[in-house]
Amino acid sequence: MDVRAAEESEVDQLATLWFDGWTDAHARIVPAELKRLRTLESFRSRLKAGLASVRVAGPPGMLVGFHMLKADEIYQLYVASQARGTGVAAALMADAEACLRARGVQTAWLGCAIGNDRAAKFYEKSGWRRIGTVVEQLETTSGPFPFEAWRYEKRLAPERS
Repeated sequence: MDVRAAEESEVDQLATLWFDGWTDAHARIVPAELKRLRTLESFRSRLKAGLASVRVAGPPGMLVGFHMLKADEIYQLYVASQARGTGVAAALMADAEACLRARGVQTAWLGCAIGNDRAAKFYEKSGWRRIGTVVEQLETTSGPFPFEAWRYEKRLAPERS
């Protein structure tokens, strides 16, 4: 599965993929106020702001997943429901780790909503270790939203030349 840089023309499709994936994984486990703030438009605007750090899986017009990085964090990683179990998530994770490694990141981290057991199992299978629970300040249209999440970390081996 090839992973490539996202294009501006793909923002709407990515926003829908992200909104659908977020709703599927989080709507039943997050506070009602956060659910209310997570609109399709909120995902679209976050994608536009972070597009330079978004990489996608799938050909133009048929995207099946993406990841977004922020500093030393895998900030987002989503796979379309129809592509789950096909290796797309593993390809996106490998690409995200390679991108972080290329930036010189030695220990990467990611947050996982408490109760998102499917994602947690995938992270652990991918070599990530849950190190505890943290309160993250999530970006919303109403300002930061404090949210308790599991924190995962992974030591990234340097690339060999």
